[in-house]
Amino acid sequence: MRVIGVDLGTRSFDVIGLKDGKIKLDLSFPSEVVAEEPSKIVKAIEEFNADIIIGPSGYGVPLKHISELTERDRFEMTLVREEEMKQIPVLIGLQKMVNEMKEKDMNVWFIPGIIHLPTVPEFRKYNKIDMGTADKMAITVLAIYDQAKRLGISYEEVSFALLEVGFGYNFAGAVDRGRIVDGIGGTIFPGPAFVNSGALDGEVAYLVGEIKKWHLFYGGASIIAAGEILSPEEFAKRLDEESFAKAWEAMKDGFVKAIASELTVIEKPEEIILSGRLMRIRELREDVKDLFEEKFGLPVVKQRGLEGKAKEAAQGSAIIGDGLLGGQFKDLIEHVEIRKARGSVLDYVEFPLNL
Repeated sequence: MRVIGVDLGTRSFDVIGLKDGKIKLDLSFPSEVVAEEPSKIVKAIEEFNADIIIGPSGYGVPLKHISELTERDRFEMTLVREEEMKQIPVLIGLQKMVNEMKEKDMNVWFIPGIIHLPTVPEFRKYNKIDMGTADKMAITVLAIYDQAKRLGISYEEVSFALLEVGFGYNFAGAVDRGRIVDGIGGTIFPGPAFVNSGALDGEVAYLVGEIKKWHLFYGGASIIAAGEILSPEEFAKRLDEESFAKAWEAMKDGFVKAIASELTVIEKPEEIILSGRLMRIRELREDVKDLFEEKFGLPVVKQRGLEGKAKEAAQGSAIIGDGLLGGQFKDLIEHVEIRKARGSVLDYVEFPLNL
């Protein structure tokens, strides 16, 4: 069985190919390259000759084949107006990839975000969209597999809070008895991400006047520290500078508040799992680990996932594809109830929307 998992990120598109559960393809493409030449990544995917491809799903849709995607589905995957699309390379890349894969009649499936899952109580969904995009859901599924394997326990016994610190956005998730029960996505996260501002004060939004999509890729720690978007590695090297130290403290403050919130909805958390690009930088990860162990008195571990350099979301997507085809991850995918995902990311919004 051959499976492809694709993750679209703010900085890169990553591809994992599994053959009988083992990594055989591991690629990463800059988002700008995918926006300009989507055929490069589509060709690499096509040449792997996968039985199923889990495509870049954005905010997510209930499990759906590429042939079934409507224009409304495609809008809900990106939530960007047509006239603004060209300003965001990652979203241009997503749309072009979907177009080309559909033209080639590839067996591509799109997966839900966290708000679509029946395991998340409805009362937690009101007036939210970003409880965790489809890639964050895939990361959390990978973490469920990770903990079960590492601790030698059943999926029913898995329990943790997850912090994912990506280049663009942060995410915190809650897993109880092996099921995803809550999520805090980047645009409602209580503190800045590296690029994104985190939860945006309504008064700030009002004074901005008209929020554009690019505003959701601005205002984070790199902007606070340097007034521009740097690499995470350069940011980490400059923490002895006052503006960088303050920006990092702001990020950590948000981490603590988000994880504290998620721990309240988990009956017996086993640990806190750290994931994402910034958590691959040892000095940043160790700082967060020490902070969490002091604050919460729980073990703090780095997400392991599968072997390979591709991001965790691509790995999680590949696992989902394997499980959907009845492979070695079948029981995991059935347990997290991805097939039962329903509805729209907009179902729980009680404000009038300008769509």
